[in-house]
Amino acid sequence: MKKKLFKKISIILLCLLCLNTVIPMASERNEWENEYPQDIYTACLEEGMNVDAKSAILIEPVSGTVLYEKNPDEKFAPASVTKIMTMLLAMEAIDSGKISLDDKITCSENAKSMGGSTMLLDTGEVRTVEEILKGIAIASGNAMAEFLSGSTDEFVKLMNERAQELGMTNTTFKNCNGLPVEGHLTTARDISIMSLELLKHPTILKYSGTYMETISEGRKSPIELVNHNKLVRFFDGCDGLKTGFTQEAKYCISATAVRDGVRMLAVIMGAPTYKIRNRDASMLMNYGFSKYQGKKLFNKDDDVETVYLGKSEDRYYVAKAKDDLSIVFLKGSEGEPQNKIILNEPKDSYTEGEIVGKCEVYLDGQKVGEVELYCDRDVEKGGFIDNLKYNMKNLFKK
Repeated sequence: MKKKLFKKISIILLCLLCLNTVIPMASERNEWENEYPQDIYTACLEEGMNVDAKSAILIEPVSGTVLYEKNPDEKFAPASVTKIMTMLLAMEAIDSGKISLDDKITCSENAKSMGGSTMLLDTGEVRTVEEILKGIAIASGNAMAEFLSGSTDEFVKLMNERAQELGMTNTTFKNCNGLPVEGHLTTARDISIMSLELLKHPTILKYSGTYMETISEGRKSPIELVNHNKLVRFFDGCDGLKTGFTQEAKYCISATAVRDGVRMLAVIMGAPTYKIRNRDASMLMNYGFSKYQGKKLFNKDDDVETVYLGKSEDRYYVAKAKDDLSIVFLKGSEGEPQNKIILNEPKDSYTEGEIVGKCEVYLDGQKVGEVELYCDRDVEKGGFIDNLKYNMKNLFKK
């Protein structure tokens, strides 16, 4: 009798214990489902992803497709990730010819005393634009702002103007170094916007993708720069872009990597530790690489289209690809890429190297890439005599 009673009590206790375990798990699952859209929640479960940072976004840069997001429009302090805008403004000035990589920058007392991560330059020390860019990308230097705008206050105005032009509607810059100040806020989505714009200037990746650099010319003791972005060393294909940390912002990063012609961009904000920041960014980019593949269509200077001027086949030019063109598309996509040639308004003459249009590439009805086309020669449209010869030639053919 006692054995039967003991058995019943044991069964009841076991059931209660199971309920106590299952109910909290179900509660946590419901909280997750309520916090995130169902499709993202399902994708995360399927891939085993769980981003611990406060905010994150994953983007395929060619198409701009958002593959993952968590609180992408919630405002947070960005710390030194702020300096992506500094790098963008510097690269735009370089590529437009306003400044050059060989221009000299003198480190002011203000830049040296600004605080935060620096290159450890001496007051009055002269360095090239390229060296300062390395300092920003690798070790988070501060000297570029005054060189570009005359003062840090003017540079912050320029930062905010460019942010508005790019559509970064949830961003307000209060300084150029990312140190904590009330109102200096942005979002993961806005960081991705300026990061994508910076990726249009691929020279920056030469610096942001460098793990260690030494600046020694003209110095008694060399400056050893070590990249704060450890993914550059430990994550296959990582070549940028910028990390950040303050007690307010916690650990942030705008990370990008390329594998087999496919690039991914992941932004992480508010991770509790640098290990979690790096893990979250790595996990997201790996997820992107598992979904997309790349294919190279044109090399720089490849022939794309022969364009005839008028009726005569003797007057023509070859439209060539200005740059390499690779497309990125979902694995398993059906169909072949289709080229669409769009030429500028026709003219009577063209010069070698002149941009004459572009080639757009479509896959399954969606635009997946484009490249500018240039003329390969000097050529003029035939005049009256050429047209007369052409008409006579074709008349006798008939």
